Amino acid sequence: MEVRNADDLRRAFQTAVDAKADAVLRLADPLALVLGVETADLAKKHRLPLMVRARPEVEMGGLMSYYADALDYYRRAATFVDKILKGAKPADLPVEQPTKFEFVINLKTAKALGLTIPPSLLLRADQVIE
Repeated sequence: MEVRNADDLRRAFQTAVDAKADAVLRLADPLALVLGVETADLAKKHRLPLMVRARPEVEMGGLMSYYADALDYYRRAATFVDKILKGAKPADLPVEQPTKFEFVINLKTAKALGLTIPPSLLLRADQVIE
């Protein structure tokens, strides 16, 4: 569902609830951090597990995220910038895909939703917010 502001976000959640959604997946967009807390609050209010893009959104109350590690991403980008500043042509540089991912779980949110996260999943997490 398209969300451009807080009103759209509230309507989107109501639409999800009316459709008997089991969970919500928040994709990356410019409003993800701006509306992060409100998104998490609505998910908790409607008792919908919320999967988000990155750690900051889990820290705001999302249930979990699995995404390319942002710091690693930026370090790799800096390597490309360095090469370009030293004269490399951007078109000659290889395309890279992320190789390091981060899995974050928010146990406070799980508890608020009445969910039990299996120990095997907790052991796989890079970070568990308690």
